[in-house]
Amino acid sequence: MRRAPVAQQALSHDGAATCPTAAVVRVGIGLRVPHYDAILRRGISVDFAEAISENFVARGGRARSVLTRVRADRDVTLHGVSLSIGGIDPLSESYLKGLVELAREIEPMSVSDHLCFGTFGGHYAHDLWPLPYTEEAILHVVERVQRVQDRLGRRLLLENVSSYVEYRQSVLDEWEFLSEVVTRADAAILLDVNNVFVSSKNHGFSGSDYLAGLPRERVHQIHLAGHSDAGGYLLDDHGSAVSEPVFRLYEEAILRFGPVPTLLEWDERVPELAVLEAEAERAGERAQRRLGRQTGTAQRGEHEAR
Repeated sequence: MRRAPVAQQALSHDGAATCPTAAVVRVGIGLRVPHYDAILRRGISVDFAEAISENFVARGGRARSVLTRVRADRDVTLHGVSLSIGGIDPLSESYLKGLVELAREIEPMSVSDHLCFGTFGGHYAHDLWPLPYTEEAILHVVERVQRVQDRLGRRLLLENVSSYVEYRQSVLDEWEFLSEVVTRADAAILLDVNNVFVSSKNHGFSGSDYLAGLPRERVHQIHLAGHSDAGGYLLDDHGSAVSEPVFRLYEEAILRFGPVPTLLEWDERVPELAVLEAEAERAGERAQRRLGRQTGTAQRGEHEAR
């Protein structure tokens, strides 16, 4: 599992094929410390930015100046890494309070965190550990998600994590577990396509089956990132450009879920801001071309049927 970083235009979609014309896919990037100086000078050229919630909760200084600068002319999403929504430790009251205050202040597009646990016995592990896919775990997570949503006054987006182990106790596929949690809690999905790809190769399932098993109306946002081959397994390290196989899976996701806002992550070996913006633009172009081809095919079929 990836090491956690220190520290609702989210609409339902029925898929691009139901749209008379291809809608625009909004693409964003994450706010990262190496880019702060450039952002303060000139802002960002992409559609929106993602702020790691923990880096901005109850904090001022340069980090808050960057967030304020970006929020002045761009939408922002809040993405957390320490909620530990699947953990058995009590939810952190101080963190929740700060998150609610930050969300009220900046009015983000969305608030998200990971469907995992990262705390045990009062210790924070800085890891995103997967859960056993059982009915007991569903009931536990749903109750905690509902409490967080009640505090936020909005839906929480839950991200699927990359994984390297499986539990013998699991009785569901990962996508079935995720679907049950968000449906019962009336939450939404932040679909990390790279994580789907990494886990599919590590555990031997089909990424396409994963996408097909998710409820279309619950996928409100997508993440893209790079990974590396660690020899015997793939590692979700966010340290390179998006690979071609992940882009192909992303195109499948866009066709199924429609023009969902997409965020490009890059956390290790971080390139210059301009490079990251260009990668985000490339992702947007891939999505638009795929949606355009699908729309054109649907329109030709309609014309031939007349």
